[in-house]
Amino acid sequence: MIGSIGRAWRFVIAIVAGLAIVALATQAARADGVVNVDKSGVAIQGYDPVAYFTDGAPAQGSAAHTADWQGAVWHFASAVNRDAFVAAPEKFAPQYGGWCAYGATKGYAAETDPANGWTVRDGKLYLNWDAAVKQEWSQDIPGNLQKSEANWPAIEAGLADGTATIYRKE
Repeated sequence: MIGSIGRAWRFVIAIVAGLAIVALATQAARADGVVNVDKSGVAIQGYDPVAYFTDGAPAQGSAAHTADWQGAVWHFASAVNRDAFVAAPEKFAPQYGGWCAYGATKGYAAETDPANGWTVRDGKLYLNWDAAVKQEWSQDIPGNLQKSEANWPAIEAGLADGTATIYRKE
């Protein structure tokens, strides 16, 4: 009798532990699936997110200066920029996980052109598909930000669970 009770408790504990592992794995997958990365897992095509703020222009990062954040590898032009990012990633990372800010107004995720389709506004970095889409997005930034912010939670959830509409340049 005591042996069967012990086995029952071990079974219950094993099930609870298994559910906890599944919950943690699901939570990790949610975080990892949201950032726009290339096939190597590099965010924003290897551009340095800090440079947009410090240099006022895009700068290609280097594999010599990297950091991992939100399941993506981020490249930086210098160790100083990498350290600034590590200290405050939310300050420097592009909005909407590096997906197109204009695409978010339409309810979908789209790749971006970090060299030509970027804007820093009110201390935040926004990326767009290309320079032409950036120009269109710039026609009504306040209105477009309102739409993007309203749509982003559903897009983010879709990216995390694999159901989001994604437009790629390939």
